[in-house]
Parts: sequence; structure tokens; C-alpha cells
Amino acid sequence: MTSNPSNAPATTDRPATNVHKPDYEKDVVYLYQFTRCPTLPSASPFCFKVETWLRMAGIKYENIDHKMKYKSKKGRLPFVELNGVEIADSDIIIKELSKHFDKDLDADLSADQRNISHAFISMLNNHTSWVMRWWRYSHPGDFLKAAQLDIKRTLNSKLPKGLLQFFFKLGFKSNIKRTVGHGLGRHTPEEIYEFGKSDLKALSELLDDKTYFFGDEPHLLDCVAFAHLCQFIYVPFGGIKEYMETDCSNLLKFVHCMKERYWPDWDEMCKTLELNTHLPKKIEEAPKEEEKEEKPAEEETKKEAEDKVDKEQPEEIKEADKTTEDEKPSKDGEE
Repeated sequence: MTSNPSNAPATTDRPATNVHKPDYEKDVVYLYQFTRCPTLPSASPFCFKVETWLRMAGIKYENIDHKMKYKSKKGRLPFVELNGVEIADSDIIIKELSKHFDKDLDADLSADQRNISHAFISMLNNHTSWVMRWWRYSHPGDFLKAAQLDIKRTLNSKLPKGLLQFFFKLGFKSNIKRTVGHGLGRHTPEEIYEFGKSDLKALSELLDDKTYFFGDEPHLLDCVAFAHLCQFIYVPFGGIKEYMETDCSNLLKFVHCMKERYWPDWDEMCKTLELNTHLPKKIEEAPKEEEKEEKPAEEETKKEAEDKVDKEQPEEIKEADKTTEDEKPSKDGEE
């Protein structure tokens, strides 16, 4: 499908708001999310879902390195900015970008298939993900180890590592109330793990021996399932990865296919932790040999001219022109 932004008022008819990137390029999506993780591109299934969808839809995007300073007006990550407008919540982001760019990944699905997709996406977002969240909130130290996260880099802080880990664990454990409020957190660990395995088994049976959930080409459910399944595989816990290897091996094959197709820069990204490995690298042109030879002569001529001017200046001008480093404007206070 071709991009046709003018047919979609979802992002263009909204009132102008203050944006974090005022020098935006038209129809480029600017994505704000968590920092990279050494074991997978994002330890957040919701951030990972949005970025995977952008790649599947072939939409030009750029991750903004906001040093974990910004959250959406709803107080969450991820969010995006498009043409000066903020869009928050992963599902709403995908919905509105689909309209704006005329990119419906499910355009060829039947009504029944769309209903099945909706049901499984709801399961993944509102049930399966809570199994993962409950474990991370309950075992923050184990989560940091499994994800191989550098706490100082993750939180963009210069505080001592031990102090950051203390506050991180304290903050994560305070979220256990959310899992209790959801309902899942009221059960025993064994019961919670079984909930997760049951969801994975249902996904596995839907996939069967197909490459993707609805055949030979991926759709929105494939995007969402990939983002969630990666959390269980690359930040393993509770024996669920081992369960997938024995009872749901087709899901592992599915993840491999999605990874190979849409994340060719996976290894580079996890190694360097860069946000925009998908963008073309800027190549600096080496100076020509003639320029290299002429440069010393030019520098020498410039220095002679400066010395000449300096000698000819009156003493009072020389004194007034002296400025110490402490007096020069500092960039440290700039925001």
C-alpha cells in the first residue's frame, strides 16, 4: 500500500502541542522508549511491539535518545511524535499510524481471522504480559541479571551502583500491588507460571506448522506475539523458556523467522546498545591529498597574520580582550 497521509486526519487535525523534537521532518516517526538491553532490543514488550510494527510497515522512524528524561502526557513509555503531535500507548500508536500511513497489516484477513487476532492480542497484552511483569516486580535483582542491564546506564544516573540497585528494587517491588490489583498477583508462583504456559500453549496450537499465525506472511498478531515471546526467551525465568523448548518449539521457530526478517541489526544493537542501528551510517569523507599538503602552509600563514595583528594592537586593547575560562559562558547549565 502507498502512504497517503492526507486521507488520515488522526494525526493532522489535532491541536498543536509542545513537542520534544521541534525540528522534526515531515512524516518521520520519532520514537521515545527505554534504553537498549544487551539480550534483546527492548526489555519492554510494548516498546518492542511499536518498533517491530514500524519495521514491518516500512515506515521511516528514528529513536530519540532522551536519556530516560521524558514520558508521554499519560506518564508512560513508549510514545511517538509525528508531525508535531504526540501519540501515546502502544496500541493507539499502531492504530493511528496505520490510518495516517494507510498501512493495515491485517488488510487481507477475513472477519473471523481479525476476531481471532483481536482475542489473542488482548490475551498477550492483558494476561500473558502480567506473568512476566509479576516475576520482574517480585524478583528485580534476578531480572537485572537475566537482562544483563547496567543499572547506571539504564537509569542514566551517576549515583553509586549499589544505591541505584537499592532504589530500583524498592521501586519495582512497589509495583507488586499492581499485579494484585490486576488479579494475577493473588495466586501462587506455581499457578502464575501455569497461566503463562497455558497462554503459550494456545498460541502454539494456533500457529501449528505455519510460518506465521495466518499463513506465509506476517500480520499484526505476529508483531505483538513476537514482542511478548522475546521477553520469555531472552530474559528467561521460571522455567518457561525450557517449557517452550519442549512443548512449544514452533514458537521458537516463529521468533527466529521474525528476528531474521525484521531485525538484521539485532546482534549489533545488543552489543553497542545504540538506538538507531537501522539508519544509514554517516561516512566522513577523507581530505584530498592536495588539501593535506596545503593545510600546514595555510595554518602557518594564518599564524603569521595573527602574530602581526597582535604586535600592532595597543596594550589597552590586548588587556581588554583577555577572558578567563571561568568567565566564558558554560554549557553545563543548558537544558
